[in-house]
Amino acid sequence: MHQEVELLALGAGPSNLALAVALEELSPELATRTLIIEQHEDVVWQRGMLLPWTQSQVSFLKDLVTLRNPQSRFSFVNYLHSVGRLNEFVNLGSFTPYRMEISDYLLWVANSLAQVRIEYGRRCVAIEPVLSDGGEVERWVVRLGDGSTIACRTLVVGAGRDPHIPEVFDTLPRERIIHSTEYSRKIAGIDHDAPHRVAVIGGAQSAAEMLWATHQNMPNAQCTMVMRSIGLNGYESSKFTNELFYASFIDEFYGSRPDARRQLLGEMHRTNYAGLSPGLLENLYRQIYLERLTGQERIRMITMTEVPEARLENDEIILTLSDRKSGRRRELPCDVLLLGTGFDRRMPSLVRDLAAKAGMDEIAVDRFYKLALPEGSSASCYLQGVNEDTHGIADSLLSALANRAEEIVGDIQETRATAELLLPFALPIAS
Repeated sequence: MHQEVELLALGAGPSNLALAVALEELSPELATRTLIIEQHEDVVWQRGMLLPWTQSQVSFLKDLVTLRNPQSRFSFVNYLHSVGRLNEFVNLGSFTPYRMEISDYLLWVANSLAQVRIEYGRRCVAIEPVLSDGGEVERWVVRLGDGSTIACRTLVVGAGRDPHIPEVFDTLPRERIIHSTEYSRKIAGIDHDAPHRVAVIGGAQSAAEMLWATHQNMPNAQCTMVMRSIGLNGYESSKFTNELFYASFIDEFYGSRPDARRQLLGEMHRTNYAGLSPGLLENLYRQIYLERLTGQERIRMITMTEVPEARLENDEIILTLSDRKSGRRRELPCDVLLLGTGFDRRMPSLVRDLAAKAGMDEIAVDRFYKLALPEGSSASCYLQGVNEDTHGIADSLLSALANRAEEIVGDIQETRATAELLLPFALPIAS
């Protein structure tokens, strides 16, 4: 099966849902010519870590639309009103909703779209640029897992970064490793009553959430957390540093020199990647204290430690631990390995492959998130959520969604207007 659309967006996550809402509100005609494809059968936010007690660290006002259009019917407040929970949320007295609540909000938005279409169960496996004789990109052909294809002139990639699985674990059976992006699904297949020895690699929020969830749900498990840092830290949440998440700061960051950008990203690391929420820190410390008090210790933390080697031996995982203070090595046997190791800092493999096929030596985006294609290309490609190096640390977070969507829609409209003056082109969605 082959389809042709004018604008194709990959992934029905927050970025592309914000784009869909912006299209319906700012460019209805283009919205009718837009298709979003999602590899899963539904919309779920942070699918792997959708634990019932987890909360967002971002204000509900930083939803898909409010910072761009406070009067939008797609706001989080209107969602609460629509599902009959506005009074309860107000009474809760919190700016940070539960993670499952945001996930339900995103599904509500997806189901409320009137013009932009979403098709589920459609997994992109490759993106092929259609090149002219001179090497310019004329349009894209997206190949899906079921063998079908979709052609478009404008492509928006919002599928997120690839999970980071350190090379040291490459030789281990993949079924014995659980990355945070797949935790909820894979942990469900493990016997919760067995006396598992569980090792958690990492020292930030996702690692700590897996540690806590496993400890609470597996009463006979021994849980060991291994981290490179000196210990668990809280998020940096100063109101002064939080101003760096304003949409207005993106221009300042984009225009900064490379060394200034590196400093900003480095100093803001703990605002998102290297810290824990205060509530989780408190729970973990109190639990460890109580276990020491009763002599029934099931949580252990090993700090300042690297894992230079890992192997499977007699059906158990053997981790080699290297103490960063003394250099001494020892071995830690475990049955299950949980990875809170975050995401690959490189561009997603799908984008790297796309760029290579288009003959591009490097991957770069302009201020409006548009990929720099060979000069003269009539096609365009926008990258969402993977531009921290050029647009700041908020690029992968909910904070930037509403304003970024408006900027991308505006740039697409300007590009279309210019292209129509030169070569009228409008591909309808094929039935």
